[in-house]
Amino acid sequence: MRTVVDRMETHQVALYVAGLAIGAALGLAVPTVSGPAGALVEPALAALLYATFLGIPFARMGEALRDVRFLGTVLAVNFVAVPIVVLLVSRIVAHDRVLLVGVLFVLLTPCIDYVIVFSGLAGGAKDRLLAAAPLLMLAQMILLPAYLWLFVGADVVRTLDVAPFVRAFVVIIALPLVLAGATQWAAARTRWGAVLSAAVSGAMVPVMVLTLAVVVASQIAGVRSELSSLLLTVPVYVLFAVVMTPIGAVAGRFAGLDVPSRRSVVFSGVTRNSLVILPLVLALPAAYDLAPLVVVTQTLVELVVMVVFVRLIPRLIR
Repeated sequence: MRTVVDRMETHQVALYVAGLAIGAALGLAVPTVSGPAGALVEPALAALLYATFLGIPFARMGEALRDVRFLGTVLAVNFVAVPIVVLLVSRIVAHDRVLLVGVLFVLLTPCIDYVIVFSGLAGGAKDRLLAAAPLLMLAQMILLPAYLWLFVGADVVRTLDVAPFVRAFVVIIALPLVLAGATQWAAARTRWGAVLSAAVSGAMVPVMVLTLAVVVASQIAGVRSELSSLLLTVPVYVLFAVVMTPIGAVAGRFAGLDVPSRRSVVFSGVTRNSLVILPLVLALPAAYDLAPLVVVTQTLVELVVMVVFVRLIPRLIR
């Protein structure tokens, strides 16, 4: 079993690419699969975060919470640098209000879920990112309406509902975190708890492959149907990732952070909260009916970027 796990970890990037390809092929060949696949996205994310949290020593969480330099750097990158970059790169779609609104929703909200996973795979400080997740969630709930008001006006802000934020945080972060803590507690006291903990930790790669496949399968058909309109957003998302990578790296070095923390700052600055804010965008008026697919397009682009970053960031930040 250990040999199988080691082999999966060695070839994890190839397996993630395969997951993306399988999801795309299935979603395009059988468009009706988008419904069942969409229903699996949230449970798959919760399982992925549970497996991730099992690898985080909770005894060190207090230390991570006291790392003011890391928390301050992550907040500054996401809520000072990111809005400036978003304002600039979004000019590409500024002529189309619907595309602009979708781009702003997704790029102004930092990821709180699978960023922890990808950062950990690249040797980042996943315990510190986990400690930062509640702060990032709270800050984006407060600041997103303000940024939208500044960039597009008050009419979009009036439609916002914070309930999807809260629900996503409870289901995807809080519950897996509690379950992982309970598993670690049991593992320290019983033989079966240790076996379960080892088994779930070994399932990290296949769970990630499953998550990538169901996310892509659930969304790819909708994106294809509006591809001509959505293509203009792709360079926005790619340019955002390209610009935010050196900004995050420089911010981490300027703050005097260690290598794992600097890698995590880069991942946090690049990765967006697309799956969490999608319900907010779906609740927008009918005039913005294309905006959810604008958000979904960012997810598809970002997943490819993250698979590349798992190998690239450790080489850029040694």
